[in-house]
Amino acid sequence: MYRSRPKGRMDDDVLAFLSSTKHDQSILYYDIVGSEAHSVMLHEIGIISRQELKKILAALEAAKKNPGLIDTEGAEDIHEALEAFVIKQAGIDAGGKMHTARSRNDQVVLDIRMKVRDDINELCTALADLIDSLVKKAEKNKDAIMPLYTHLQQGQLGTFSHVMLAYADALCRDFERIYNTFGRINQSPLGSCAIAGTSIGIDRKRTATLLGFDGLMLNSLDATTSRDSFVEYVAALAILASTLARMAEDLIIWSTQEFGFVELDDRYSSTSSAMPQKKNPDPLELTRAKAAIIAGRLASMLGMVKGLPSGYSRDLQDIKPQLLEASATATSTVKVTNGVISTLTVKKKKMLDTSAKSYAISLDIAEQLVAKGVPFRSAHKVVGALVSRAAEKDIPLAALETKEISFALEQAKQNGIKPDELAKIVKEMTPEKSIESRRSAGSPNPKEQDEMIKTAKSRLAGYREGTQKRTKYVKDSLDILAKTVARYVQA
Repeated sequence: MYRSRPKGRMDDDVLAFLSSTKHDQSILYYDIVGSEAHSVMLHEIGIISRQELKKILAALEAAKKNPGLIDTEGAEDIHEALEAFVIKQAGIDAGGKMHTARSRNDQVVLDIRMKVRDDINELCTALADLIDSLVKKAEKNKDAIMPLYTHLQQGQLGTFSHVMLAYADALCRDFERIYNTFGRINQSPLGSCAIAGTSIGIDRKRTATLLGFDGLMLNSLDATTSRDSFVEYVAALAILASTLARMAEDLIIWSTQEFGFVELDDRYSSTSSAMPQKKNPDPLELTRAKAAIIAGRLASMLGMVKGLPSGYSRDLQDIKPQLLEASATATSTVKVTNGVISTLTVKKKKMLDTSAKSYAISLDIAEQLVAKGVPFRSAHKVVGALVSRAAEKDIPLAALETKEISFALEQAKQNGIKPDELAKIVKEMTPEKSIESRRSAGSPNPKEQDEMIKTAKSRLAGYREGTQKRTKYVKDSLDILAKTVARYVQA
């Protein structure tokens, strides 16, 4: 339909190579709605008569209700197919005016911006649900004492609550990164036309309002060329996916028989075709893989936009599947992860038993010595010697006898510390006391946990309110457009 200068049909192989109709189905609704707003505006400035507008809008509404009516055979993209359908339904005299003062260049980026803003609102809602599940799980497990790890070696004792809140905090940063991209994406490019605007007196602000945008991408060249906001969004998705993958890895490890700290619900587990005992954390394993896929899509997008000249280039067509697939993958991963967390069984006794046998109280003992005036480096050497002695005998620190503590002090060349006094500190340092003794802000101390839970709930309430407000504004705007369209169609 667009071939005014080139003669004849395009080569079939070239058409198949160029066509994006397979990936355009996800933006068809937005193409229809954008065309409705543009047509209403053209009527309001006198380009389209009321009767012509009625025919155009009736055709667009028919396509909206039954997308299967649109024939994509031989079309380069959904924009061409939709316009051809409107012309067929409304006639060339009416339908042929729909594309006035518009180009596919501003049309496609309009559609994608509308699609992505909906994706952002859906993802933010799902992410808020996941954060809420983490906070609730933390609230129920403030007393679940467990080892915390560095290098996957036991480091200090903490609580399962502390871990859940750590991921909640990380996901809050992910939420804010994604949430903040909305303002840059929800700017209307419509009316920028091909590259340098139009001589026709269109009203860009009117279409922006009808479609629920916050404002205009003012510069027509920037509006049709730039994809940086989409790259920014996928970069935020890649960081989010990395957070989810880290959490998945922790849960995979902790659900093994060797750790036994947590158990996945059967609904979020798979099995083996051969080994009947297996309960595999497949959703979590795929969460790790999805992080790699999203990172790959980000790399593809950055490679595509690098070095492009000003103005639209067809390279940008392949941004769309990378962007929309990354968005869909991130959203589904968040929803599945929420299910895993909300149904997760926490095995407190196993965690406590492991903690009681652990040497992860070592730093607590050293700090008790520091409180008595021993230099930290000296205390570090003493406790290191105690751990070496206990490890040799394969016993907990509390099982060391006074003579063995004396031997460790000699080994560390710390004769200023009394063996009886150190033995008392060691025996009194239970897992519970280890947690209680932490006083620093953000530590696993129960009071700190309560404060962090309170902060997380307050932050979460703000996230939900902001997302709901945005979603409502877009919906209300499109509802007004729908009523306007209905009024013209029924007149």
